[in-house]
Amino acid sequence: MAGLGTASFLRGMSFKQGEPVMKISRTVVCGSLFVVAAPSAYAADAIVAAEPEPLQYVRICDAFGPRYFYIPGTETCLKLSGKVRTQGEWYDAYDPDSHFGTRWRDRVELGIDTATDTEYGPLKTNTILRWESREGTTQEKLLFANISLGGITVGKLDSQFISFTDYAGNVANDDVVYDGPYELNQLTYNYDAGNGFTAMVSLEDSNSSDNATYFGDADPAATHDWVTSKADHYAPDVVAGAGYKGQNWGFKVVGGYDSIVEEGAIKARFDAAFGDVKAFLMGGWNTDGDKLNKYAGTNLASSACPVDRADCGWGDWALWTGFTAPISAKLSFNAQIAYTESKIFAGTANVQWHPVEHLLIQPELSYTNWDAADKDQVAGIFRFEREF
Repeated sequence: MAGLGTASFLRGMSFKQGEPVMKISRTVVCGSLFVVAAPSAYAADAIVAAEPEPLQYVRICDAFGPRYFYIPGTETCLKLSGKVRTQGEWYDAYDPDSHFGTRWRDRVELGIDTATDTEYGPLKTNTILRWESREGTTQEKLLFANISLGGITVGKLDSQFISFTDYAGNVANDDVVYDGPYELNQLTYNYDAGNGFTAMVSLEDSNSSDNATYFGDADPAATHDWVTSKADHYAPDVVAGAGYKGQNWGFKVVGGYDSIVEEGAIKARFDAAFGDVKAFLMGGWNTDGDKLNKYAGTNLASSACPVDRADCGWGDWALWTGFTAPISAKLSFNAQIAYTESKIFAGTANVQWHPVEHLLIQPELSYTNWDAADKDQVAGIFRFEREF
């Protein structure tokens, strides 16, 4: 019967004249059923449809905070984040001799975070890539790249001397008076007791940052004898700190030792909330006010300082204070002032406006006075930033 259709089968059947119609009908029906029920071996032309693969939806991973999701087929959680910033700048709060008019700066950052539960605690990675363009020149930078397991972190991120104390104020020019180094390799252990007490100890690579840590210029060693060469130096720098956070206040202290200069610095910070207003006071002490070191250095240009003197740094001590005051649900006012024993004054204020969620518009005005150099500067920023 292979290859025969129902019609061919019926044509091949013979009926005697006078046979009852009912009997003929039964014969036709039975024959049709035989054809339909024929084994697959007799239906070589049949097409069998493949079963569709089950749909896989992206699963939310809320064990490590918002915005994480599972990478399909794994138990690893992934978070993508970033920001796009464009801002106009007028003069430079870090350089008393800057006299440019308006210049424009654009920045893009992409953050990639992963997290997985293990028997030793969360296994995490943190990566931040940055692209920046200013006056026709574009730069790329690997800002952060680190791995953490439990409380141990290894890789590149900002120094614990600055991040453990939550940097400074809520302003763009918060480090005109230097408060610590950025972007260096380290091996760090963080402890959180769960009751408000935290502690940290860190070994930081003394070769991660360039000479600009000790002086605002890229190559000051030729004219400034306090910049110590780090060639053939392999001993790490050491940072340690502890703190406590209550309901409306917090206190942290941190110390850093520069193994190249063989000096260091200590900072202490106190935070308090007065209703919706948040304020802070931070003080720093340099173990040798006549020298710059990685933890009591400078971000200022050489024109801010007399030659052969470390007056562009703190001197023996430095102070920072500031506050954030909400004006409305979408508008806040922020201010910070800083002063050093070397008689550097830096004041900055801004207004932060969030017209819609994740969009920031921020005009900022800064004033810096260098008493030792008998110079001052007024500078401004107008920033637009979109976070995602």
